[in-house]
Amino acid sequence: MAVVHQDAGHLPGRDKLVDIPALVSAYYTEIPDPSLRRERVSFGTSGHRGSSLSRTFNEEHIYAITQAVCDYRKVQGIDGPLYLGGDTHALSEPAFRSALEVLVANKVSVRIAKDGAYTTTPAVSHAILCWNRDREKGLADGIIITPSHNPPSDGGFKYNPPHGGPADTDVTAWIERRANEHLEDSNRKVHLVHLRTALASPLVEEFDFIGRYVADLSNVLDMKSIADSGIRIGVDPLGGASLPYWGVIAEAFNLTLSVVNEDVDPTFRFVPCDKDGKIRMDCSSPYAMNRLLDMRGKFDLAFACDPDSDRHGIVTPTELMNPNHYLSVAAGHLIRTRTDWPSGCGIGKTLVTSAMLDRVGKDLKRPVIEVPVGFKWFGPYLRDARCGIGCEESAGASFLCFDSTPWSTDKDGPLMCLLAAEIMAKTGRSPSEEYAALTERLGEPIYQRLDAPADEKTRSRLKALTPQDVSLKKLAGDPVTRVETHASGNGAPMSGVKVSSANGWFAVRPSGTEAICKVYTESFKGSDHLAAVQKDAMDFLESVLK
Repeated sequence: MAVVHQDAGHLPGRDKLVDIPALVSAYYTEIPDPSLRRERVSFGTSGHRGSSLSRTFNEEHIYAITQAVCDYRKVQGIDGPLYLGGDTHALSEPAFRSALEVLVANKVSVRIAKDGAYTTTPAVSHAILCWNRDREKGLADGIIITPSHNPPSDGGFKYNPPHGGPADTDVTAWIERRANEHLEDSNRKVHLVHLRTALASPLVEEFDFIGRYVADLSNVLDMKSIADSGIRIGVDPLGGASLPYWGVIAEAFNLTLSVVNEDVDPTFRFVPCDKDGKIRMDCSSPYAMNRLLDMRGKFDLAFACDPDSDRHGIVTPTELMNPNHYLSVAAGHLIRTRTDWPSGCGIGKTLVTSAMLDRVGKDLKRPVIEVPVGFKWFGPYLRDARCGIGCEESAGASFLCFDSTPWSTDKDGPLMCLLAAEIMAKTGRSPSEEYAALTERLGEPIYQRLDAPADEKTRSRLKALTPQDVSLKKLAGDPVTRVETHASGNGAPMSGVKVSSANGWFAVRPSGTEAICKVYTESFKGSDHLAAVQKDAMDFLESVLK
């Protein structure tokens, strides 16, 4: 089990703060070497991420990726506006500018935030869906410049096609391949105009992301119930892109809402260190959320989002809710209260999200659709209302509007935060109290993720596994009921394996961004049983390594 760093939960010292001038200078001056694998463009489950200091996120990368997106748009006949957003990481602003130079040079109509405001991931997804509704031609897509909750030294680039959600693996593979071709050719085929020319171009139009997002919230949430309840709400945007949204939301719906931290600083010096002692804006980490937890007595409910606002953190008077716990409560509440959703509308979950959602689905007589890791898999199910909500264990989710149309097909942190307020307004109980009542009826799981080293050989072995390769007959003493290497919901490969019994399960998959294997474990029979599940999981992984 990982050791908790002595600085976890404490504000970072000066020695932990990234040198912003050096970081931004390296973005422009360090040139990646495409012959080195680590310096090439690489799309994981959430786009391309890296740091200018390690030559993994530099101007040449952004030029190449953006040109590849333009190439993809041309091949696919995507000719509507492209919504371009970015968060508060230091590298987001220069990368935003670089992307804009390429987009305009390629004659792409670009919509950017009014007055240079930061733009959240869900606001981009919502804008794409609103534009594309009832259209067959002139479809929109989007780019969000963000590494999500990653440390301050990182940058990131995500592409959302016309369906509004994260690009599918076939799309990201195409863009990755074309971007690396541009890099190998020293970006000679990248079209560019000067930033000043781009900003003056009629192709660039300001768009009110905040206004559109806030105006539509009453189509997806019972905002009147929240206002009428008088719930005292505290919000910490963690220095992220959601900051300008909360005041507008509070004023528009007359909420009793206070933003407890209005600082924006690319060093993120106001975010306590995470478990490993690093600055990481993870709103599901009790260490990073330490300051908001200290304030919980001042509010009935408190929220936080990561920098691009695709994740949620829910603080009740008693705790920071475990994401799996909150998702179980949220899914149950939505299925019970959204009476205009189709009767067969189910619950979507990734294969490593709590099996408590399976029990919730069974209890409510609704299907539970399990997909591989990555929110992109939920898009089709949200678009045709086969799922009312898509849930990721890493504090990511989105759900349908009251009329069964998709609100966003990307994760939406503010939406899930406000849903917690709706739950409290309608039930009179906090989401924590709702979860406690749920466990009394359906059982109480214990969930934990472990990490193990993984070289390329191990990763390849895991990806090549079939159920026949797994000889386990018992898991923590219980008969194995299912061995899967493909998700049961859509048949897509897991890039790993999941082994289940009636009382627990484990899943092993290689990380998309680090040289580790992620080992997810859960038990419905207590801590001793969880330890036995973990032992079986690690023994299995060791057998794979031989």
